[in-house]
Amino acid sequence: MATAPLTPYEQGNLNQTTTWADCIAWYHDLARQYPAVLRFEQVGVSDAGVPIHAGVVSSDGVFDRAAIKAAGRAVFFNNNGIHPGEPEGVDGCMALVRDFCLEPERLHALGTTVFLFVPLYNVDGAFNRADTSRVNQDGPEQFGFRGNSRHLDLNRDFVKCDTLTARVFNELFTAWDPDVMVDTHTSNGADYSYTMTLIHTQADKLGGGLGEFLRAEMLPAMYAGMDARGWPTCPYVNPVQDSPDHGIAEFLETARFSTGYAALHHTIGFMPETHMLKPFRDRYESMRALVDVALAFTVQNAPRIQALRRAAKDAGRTQAEWPVRWKMDEANPSSFRFKGYEAKYKKSVLGDYSRLYYDRSSVWERDIAYYNRFPVDASVPAPQAYVVPQQWREAIERLEWNGVRMERIEADRMQQVAYYQIDSVTSRPTAYEGHMFHDEVVLERRHASVQLRAGDYLVPLDQDTARYAVETLEPLAHDSFFRWGFFNSVLEKKEAYSEYVFEDEAERLLAQEPELAAKFEQWKGAHPGLLTNQEAVLDFIFANCARYREPEWRRYPVFMIER
Repeated sequence: MATAPLTPYEQGNLNQTTTWADCIAWYHDLARQYPAVLRFEQVGVSDAGVPIHAGVVSSDGVFDRAAIKAAGRAVFFNNNGIHPGEPEGVDGCMALVRDFCLEPERLHALGTTVFLFVPLYNVDGAFNRADTSRVNQDGPEQFGFRGNSRHLDLNRDFVKCDTLTARVFNELFTAWDPDVMVDTHTSNGADYSYTMTLIHTQADKLGGGLGEFLRAEMLPAMYAGMDARGWPTCPYVNPVQDSPDHGIAEFLETARFSTGYAALHHTIGFMPETHMLKPFRDRYESMRALVDVALAFTVQNAPRIQALRRAAKDAGRTQAEWPVRWKMDEANPSSFRFKGYEAKYKKSVLGDYSRLYYDRSSVWERDIAYYNRFPVDASVPAPQAYVVPQQWREAIERLEWNGVRMERIEADRMQQVAYYQIDSVTSRPTAYEGHMFHDEVVLERRHASVQLRAGDYLVPLDQDTARYAVETLEPLAHDSFFRWGFFNSVLEKKEAYSEYVFEDEAERLLAQEPELAAKFEQWKGAHPGLLTNQEAVLDFIFANCARYREPEWRRYPVFMIER
């Protein structure tokens, strides 16, 4: 039998990472040598036209997804290279897959669990190779770039899906529906002794029995497993002030991030973050250990994880209320035994200020505050179904890519619905990942009879993908389609006026519409300083009068059929 080759990392000086071309060629060669263990194939193309690949390792040579899902087999998913400047997972995955091929006992230990992997996700960024873009990182010698060919960070693109690459991921993830995901990264932040830190799907946000299982059983087992392998691990170091001394907070990874996106599908997600200032060899070794530990726990506990996921999906079909926002509990932190370096300050040589530095000769270990509780901050009543009018193609496409079952309305009809009137929106002043993200949204829930047209989409919540539908279609959700600007045109009033003409008309409107006149008196009392501003006065009257009302203006166009 042919011998599997060393990986490019193993062939080098242990401070080098593979190129995309070498990585893909290496996997193709491995799959040809071990066809009963590994299937490796192209699953899509990137925005720059570069092939995206995925592989499957199976202990019994069954690779067909339909057969695997029909048999109820667990799926563990390892995603790598979303940020190609953070590549230790790319190299570690190559060695792990090779070892499955070479070591029968390791392959046998998978049991019925399937190992699904993407070897290098941000293929565009992998081609933008240099040694200059990671200012705070120790090695490797050359590496890829965070942005893809459209200069977008793919770990902010899972919901908005501006990239073809993210669409490929959405469809692959939905088709396989993994039970556990590990998406490999490198950190950028404080200095401390740990090589490995860990972001996980926030347990309160994951919710229910699945969230409690993650917090009470899986995380302690993973920390213990990493300790046993010689890689003590701590939660991702997200200081609540300037250094870990004052405490750290769990990262509330909303659905734009990989682990938050995984939660929309009731998948337990991990984002291991090796420490940027540790040597690349140590980061590589600790990442290999982390994936091994997570995989071993998944294999051992697969039936429980699958049962908890099934319960979460079933509960979503009938629950009366859906949480859509969570907020850190600042009053009730827990604690974590942390091994840190003393944070100190000294006068900067660059300017007239004091700067933070860490004294590695002064090591400390003590309990620090750990803010890991995120109670629900906003909930919405669960409708029987949403209605997405067919013209809102961007939303409909993303629902389809994520397996959301939708029904087409067969004939025009009037329908009593609930809907949101958008009172106000506060957006970011500069672009964020290609969008003017809406940070603050104030809504008023209203009811009306609206015209639905043949071909509009009905989205019932009696389905496994209810959570994805709710958290993308409810405007208040952290990463809703509305916040990303998919419905911005409804924020624009389409008709306007000329001041000298409308001045007289405004007087007539105030005389003819008592409700308008009452609102105007209230507005004047609340804004006396604006009475000298003709535009402000006329804008208020124009926006609030019945005579020139535009029903679609500021009406969120997704409707709710209530239970």
